[in-house]
Amino acid sequence: MAKTAVVLFNLGGPDRLQAVRPFLFNLFNDAAIIALPGPLRWLIAKLISWRRAPVAREIYARMGGGSPLLPNTKAQADALAAALNGKGRHYRVFIAMRYWHPFSNEAAAAVKAYAPDRIVLLPLYPQFSATTSGSSLADWTDAARAAALEKPTRAVCCYPTAPGFIAAVANRLAAALEMVKQEGLAAPRVLFSAHGLPKRLVEAGDPYQWQVERTVAAVVARLNVHGLEHVICYQSRVGPLEWIGPSTDDEIRRCGHLKRPCIVVPVAFVSEHSETLVELDLEYRKHADESGVPRYVRVPTVSTDPAFIEALVGLVRAAEAGNKPVMPGPGETACPERSGRCPHRKRAA
Repeated sequence: MAKTAVVLFNLGGPDRLQAVRPFLFNLFNDAAIIALPGPLRWLIAKLISWRRAPVAREIYARMGGGSPLLPNTKAQADALAAALNGKGRHYRVFIAMRYWHPFSNEAAAAVKAYAPDRIVLLPLYPQFSATTSGSSLADWTDAARAAALEKPTRAVCCYPTAPGFIAAVANRLAAALEMVKQEGLAAPRVLFSAHGLPKRLVEAGDPYQWQVERTVAAVVARLNVHGLEHVICYQSRVGPLEWIGPSTDDEIRRCGHLKRPCIVVPVAFVSEHSETLVELDLEYRKHADESGVPRYVRVPTVSTDPAFIEALVGLVRAAEAGNKPVMPGPGETACPERSGRCPHRKRAA
């Protein structure tokens, strides 16, 4: 029976309060995050992790003392394995986190022990960025080489308009819209919120913002709600650099100024973690209350929604078949010319 190892990539998160500072150090010591020479980056990562650790510990304390990202990712891995197995094939799904356990080297060792016939690498980031999927895939390459893991390997780049992913987001948003409608409130503004990115990275060719825009366009088209007022905005801005915008908190404030209900849709996160459970649910909800927003609703992430899991199944199958599961739309195989960091465009260059 042919055996396939599927490796899910995600950010990772501290599993206890004592792990917060080393987790932050790993994050800021990544060259994809801070593009400086190694020794200087190491010093800056030490400083940032030391300064940010107290606030971050408070955030994770509010979630019970650690990040729920690993258990949530395990649930997705179990759902994906259940959907994949059968018909003469055997699949095992592994998890490789970028900044906390299980790291890529741990996952590579487990995959090698499984001795698969092939490997499919699947980032849990629908939209590609060099800072997320790119960093995780590069880290895996190093870990697999160190483990002497030499098996046919294909990587899923991104899936910003995968129909199952779009359906899962749209269905959750439709439920929120109906709830607000049933409450007899004014028409809401829909804020599609994604993790921010420094503007210089986008200007350097990172395709993330363009792909986020494609995701939102696909969700809105599937909903087909006449007169839906929506905006794409970005959260989690840190540091002095200029970030892409508008910011989610500014758009929440605008909802308060207009006295309109606010529905926030996490469009780049597929699992619940600190940036949804604390930033969106607690901090931004408080900001909405203080800004006079009459109703604040946060749409859940797609998590283990059957439509989303089926989208992941399709991506794995396409990767096994040797296809390029990048943009599922007809003829869409690469990002626009300005997105020079798109992996497929880079290979073609």
